[in-house]
Amino acid sequence: MSAPHAPAMLTMPQALYERIQRHLEAVYPEEGAGALLGRQMADGTWQVVQVLPLDNQWQGPERTRRYLLPPAALLHAEEAAERAGLWLVGLYHSHPDHPPRPSTFDLRHALPNLIYLIVSVQQGRAAEARAWRLKEDRSDFEPITFQVLETA
Repeated sequence: MSAPHAPAMLTMPQALYERIQRHLEAVYPEEGAGALLGRQMADGTWQVVQVLPLDNQWQGPERTRRYLLPPAALLHAEEAAERAGLWLVGLYHSHPDHPPRPSTFDLRHALPNLIYLIVSVQQGRAAEARAWRLKEDRSDFEPITFQVLETA
C-alpha cells in the first residue's frame, strides 16, 4: 500500500543506503530504480526498512537518462510492502553524471504521495542523494530532508 501522505523527512539505515548505491553503480551508465518500503515513526518521520531494486524497463538509448517502472512492478512493490506490514513510501532512481534534482521527465511521470530519492552517480560512483516530493498541485517537486542513519 502507498503511504497516505509524503512526509517532510525520510531516514534509512546506512546498510540500506549502501545497497541502493551498489545497485545504481552496477547499472551505470544507465538509470537504475527501485522501491522504498518503510513505516512512519512516532514523530511523523518515515523510515525506510527495506529496499526493492526493480528493473528499468525503458527501451532504447535513452536508458542513460530515463527509467520506466511498469504498473506490474509498482503493484509488486505495494504487495511486498503489504506482506511485510509496511508502506510503499517512495521510489529511488539514479541520475548518471547529473545532479540529484528532478528532471522535467521526472515531473511528468511522478505519482502523488510518494517520495523520490534521486542519487547522482558520477563516473560510476554514487555521489550525492536528495529526496523530493511532488507538490499537491503537481507543478513541481519540493525537497524533503533525507538522513542516512549510522549503523552501530
